[in-house]
Amino acid sequence: MIHLSNIHKSYVTGANKLHVLKGIDLIIEQGELVSIMGSSGSGKSTLLNILGILDDYDNGLYKLHNTEMNNLSEKKAAYYRNNMIGFVFQSFNLISFKNAMENVALPLYYQGVNRKKRNKIALEYLDRMGIKDWAEHLPSEMSGGQKQRVAIARALITNPKVILADEPTGALDSQTSLEVMDLFREINKSGITMIIVTHEKDISERTDRVIRLRDGIIENGQYN
Repeated sequence: MIHLSNIHKSYVTGANKLHVLKGIDLIIEQGELVSIMGSSGSGKSTLLNILGILDDYDNGLYKLHNTEMNNLSEKKAAYYRNNMIGFVFQSFNLISFKNAMENVALPLYYQGVNRKKRNKIALEYLDRMGIKDWAEHLPSEMSGGQKQRVAIARALITNPKVILADEPTGALDSQTSLEVMDLFREINKSGITMIIVTHEKDISERTDRVIRLRDGIIENGQYN
């Protein structure tokens, strides 16, 4: 599913060059539930951005579902993001002036699905997340856990091959965090590959495999 070989990434700020990823080799199989851990500055977010085709890499090879993700046009990159990858963020990234149903339906708008059909599908996914009754509510009217369920429904609506979650429980209390992880595990059972960046040990322990980054390299990738 995901194959990284000797991935390097540097950022230039003024006269300084920061070498963030220093030769990442990683294979994640279809259907794995993986967490990525590491201290601040270890390269977790940079790695996730590369996996999500949100950032380029300098050297190496990245293959997603047997397709090389290198030198893609913005149109091609957007196509792969919208059809193969679902994103879940710590800050939810919901559009404040759209209700839950409209937020969930948004990826289908970019796929050209008409409003009636995409809203119907969005309601089905909200129902799956247990919050169909909140379909007409704005994000400001929902709790953190409810907003994250909306974000998960939005990530799922395009039937992605992989879901990338960046600190998805970071803004939630401990009980809600465990509920979200239970949702992730349930989703993973359907065969969707899940990669979760987290700094919380109890969250990583609920994944099948923990990949630890340190100073831009993989320290280990142990199975739980």
